[in-house]
Amino acid sequence: MQYLFEEVASLDRRCYEQFHLSEELLMEHAADAMADYISMRFEPGSSVLIVCGPGNNGADGVVLGRLLHEHHDVRLMLPYGAKSPMCALQLRRAEAIGVPVTTAVTEHDLVVDALFGTGFGRPFDPETAALMQTLNTLSAFKLACDVPSGLHTDGTLEPESFRADATVTMGALKRGMFSDAAKGYLGEVVVADLGVAREIYEGESDWILLDTEDLILPFRDRPDTHKGSYGHLGLICGEKEGAAVIAGSAALRFGAGLVTLLSNEQLKIPYELMQSHTLPATVTAIAAGMGLGQEFSEDELHALLDNELPLVVDADLFAHPMLPELLERGRIVLTPHPREFTRLLAACGIADVDAAEVQRHRFRYVEAFARAYPGAVLLLKGANVIIAAEGRFYVNPHGSNLLAKGGSGDVLAGLIGALLAQGYTPHDAAIHASLAHTAAAAAFEGNNYALTPIDLIERLALL
Repeated sequence: MQYLFEEVASLDRRCYEQFHLSEELLMEHAADAMADYISMRFEPGSSVLIVCGPGNNGADGVVLGRLLHEHHDVRLMLPYGAKSPMCALQLRRAEAIGVPVTTAVTEHDLVVDALFGTGFGRPFDPETAALMQTLNTLSAFKLACDVPSGLHTDGTLEPESFRADATVTMGALKRGMFSDAAKGYLGEVVVADLGVAREIYEGESDWILLDTEDLILPFRDRPDTHKGSYGHLGLICGEKEGAAVIAGSAALRFGAGLVTLLSNEQLKIPYELMQSHTLPATVTAIAAGMGLGQEFSEDELHALLDNELPLVVDADLFAHPMLPELLERGRIVLTPHPREFTRLLAACGIADVDAAEVQRHRFRYVEAFARAYPGAVLLLKGANVIIAAEGRFYVNPHGSNLLAKGGSGDVLAGLIGALLAQGYTPHDAAIHASLAHTAAAAAFEGNNYALTPIDLIERLALL
């Protein structure tokens, strides 16, 4: 796990005030980290164009040019001049050792974007938009200094934002880098130390980035057990029974000892899944909503859900009139996609917005829901999943476009249900099921358009 920060200016100030590190010293370390990255990946003599802004992000780029000058063919470009005192000072130093300055964008082996850092907060003017379009069309490897120019603190992007192949970010990871919109703009991400160890620079944050190594699988360590030792998941099976079958198959594959589909009908389902018209007394968790439709009356749903069992709420339940009532129960995990999340926000009286607005400001609306319902666990689906649980917020950035396929969400609901049935807390069930979900997709070896829910389920056995 790694901390995410909405802003790092306060962390820089702590370096100045508490650790007696100067702005200039932090800048030298930032540029040195970029120089190390470049030197490991590019041969001496490689051509490098560094496009620098007028402020201190541009100054980082100028320092980088000075550090690379002896062993690489470097050109600095400052389309807006050097306006901050530090940028002007660093430019004098670079020119004093002979670093050339150019006014033209031409092809190089490497282009470094050092235009605008985390303080950028306005739309591009036409001149900047045209420059960014030109930089993005170059065939060069593209490296962003701190964040790609055009990425705002809240994770929104200018249309012409720099599309980096790699980003060397300074001191700590910024939360805005892990919005859904930013996913295709960062490339490889490297965090640069700024003169103190990262752990000292950062402090703590309520926002956390999940690493693949954080996944804990539900391995069975005791030999003296039976199927009842691993929980019994009840899945409410609605009009589209395939959704419940997918979720149930995923749950069984992910360690649940028993899985029962709850339906009014007699179903043709895989032999390993059970079915019942009533809730078995041995059920230890419930998952509901996937493919639900109008199969159950409100009274029938009340009969199935009027208990204190851990509950996964998915899909159609977000449009159901009993949703506000369900939110009052304990041990609940909600798994909406953005459109379903808009229904949840409206039902709770938090906001009346559309899915596009949710996607623009995912962090804001997740925080708003968590404040209103601190006892619930929310997992907002997307390119980067956000989980709100127990006062903290976790981002799983490991998903990919392979998962953009019907049934993928049903698999995820089944995984969460399986862990709840086995006794995991809602907090841990959401985190580890989400990581297993993305890991199973990453293990798929076929073309990225070909993944099916069955492929996901099969690969759970190989994690």
